[in-house]
Amino acid sequence: MTESEPTAAAAGSPSRPPVLEAVGVERSFTEVRGRLEVLRGVDLAVEAGERIAIIGASGSGKTTLLQILGGLDRPSRGEVRVNGQPLFALGEAARGELRNHTLGFVYQFHHLLPEFTALENVAMPLLIRRTPPAEARRDAAEILGRVGLGERLDHKPSELSGGERQRAAVARALVTRPSVVLADEPTGNLDAPTGERVFGLMLELNRELGTSLVVVTHDLALARRMDRVLTLGDGRLVAAALDA
Repeated sequence: MTESEPTAAAAGSPSRPPVLEAVGVERSFTEVRGRLEVLRGVDLAVEAGERIAIIGASGSGKTTLLQILGGLDRPSRGEVRVNGQPLFALGEAARGELRNHTLGFVYQFHHLLPEFTALENVAMPLLIRRTPPAEARRDAAEILGRVGLGERLDHKPSELSGGERQRAAVARALVTRPSVVLADEPTGNLDAPTGERVFGLMLELNRELGTSLVVVTHDLALARRMDRVLTLGDGRLVAAALDA
């Protein structure tokens, strides 16, 4: 399959709810100089297997939106639904469990725990959901092998290159087979060739696993490889018009 071919979203049943949905999401902060409105009514529906890029100026609220979509920050108004379930209607424990089972996160910096090996870092989301340790290690080793780190399982982050650490972070996000991966500038801290390899890997796994991708990026070349490109500006999310 090439990148221009349809993703799983094209074949999805219209009766199924989006895997991730934002409805009228607003977010404001109170500052010394007054109220800062960051998001002013964001609507977004992410279908199964769909790949979406979000672009926008620095400080436009892209990271804030991603944190709200992932249940890490609460909107001032509006609703986020995961597989049709209102995320913020849940208690903290239930919301954390839903995140663990349906959402994966990749950040600009890998956030691997330095005292643990690559295998242990990647197995951790499975252990949190009480997967038997032997099964968690097996699944972590499998996904690390698929991202080209099968020979680096016992290496700690300090023993990995920048690209290897980011690939381990991608493996950690995908080891639970989430419905959606939310990625905040996942290649922003890498040189161009390494960033291209990491992003290509994310697209490959998106096709193989059917996991939806929502990626915040400043790289328009990467954004063009997604199914949809949206711009966040003045607190609102709209379709982007990119030059060919």
